[in-house]
Amino acid sequence: MEKTNLAEVKLKTKTKIPKRKLNEWFWAWFLVAPTIIGLLILNIIPIFQTLYLSFFKSGAFGKGNIFVGLDNYKNMFQDMQVWDAVGNTLKYTLIVVPFTVIFSLIISVLLNGSIKGKYTYRTIYFIPAVAAPAAVTMVWKWLYNQNFGLINVLLKKVGLASVDWINNPNISLISIAIIGIWSTVGYNMILLLAGLQEIPKDYYEASTIDGANPIVQFFKITLPLVSPTLFFVVVTTVIQSLQVFDVIYMMLDVTSPAYNKTVSLVYLFYNNSFKYSNKGYGSAIVMLLLVIIMIITAIQMKVQKKWVNYM
Repeated sequence: MEKTNLAEVKLKTKTKIPKRKLNEWFWAWFLVAPTIIGLLILNIIPIFQTLYLSFFKSGAFGKGNIFVGLDNYKNMFQDMQVWDAVGNTLKYTLIVVPFTVIFSLIISVLLNGSIKGKYTYRTIYFIPAVAAPAAVTMVWKWLYNQNFGLINVLLKKVGLASVDWINNPNISLISIAIIGIWSTVGYNMILLLAGLQEIPKDYYEASTIDGANPIVQFFKITLPLVSPTLFFVVVTTVIQSLQVFDVIYMMLDVTSPAYNKTVSLVYLFYNNSFKYSNKGYGSAIVMLLLVIIMIITAIQMKVQKKWVNYM
């Protein structure tokens, strides 16, 4: 009997949580609650609402949705424009991500060194990241103008013919990708710069004593130790590129000859949901994009074990 009571006392002692610990838990949950609530309201719940809506066809004037089951998905897989949009989105991503990451890494390494006026350069490179996408696109649209755009004016100065950067199907996607690269480099540079500043200086000092030059230091010290930040930059840039919309929307419309060569999945979703009032079909397109993003992100998570070096 005494042994049983003793065991109960020990169990109660072990399970009793100190008041200080409870207080820490309370404040921890209190501080992260706004973020969790925001994610639920703005991200998680809309995903399930979109999935639900993808099984319906919008009724007249957007009311009285009609359940159609998997018809939206069947029509989507048979729609060549959807597959064109998938191809355009992936091509845009393949162009933007490598160049953005490489340029961001090079600039961040240079601005992490002892360069005169480096804080001014950091500000200049970061400005496009905080500028309104609509304003940025309008400026580039003027630069790309075939008749009086600055780029074509400079080409004429050197004796070259003007180029239709926007409506030429062969180069329109590259023109849009250039805007995406220019807009994203500054933000990624700041992230990589923060990662570079976390690398202990002792490694560089020791390698210098051993006779390592800056190139060897970059590949043997900088790149491995900044790889966790670089991995984050790659993942976020890929997701951002797959969701490209505003630049294409501002640069082109459905009447442009380059529309089929540049339309993205998000742009196609916008057209079907808001222009053609078929929110169910648009929701199915968004779910396809979500699946693509999840697959690519899962592959990145699997592959990162081979090249990301966590200290």
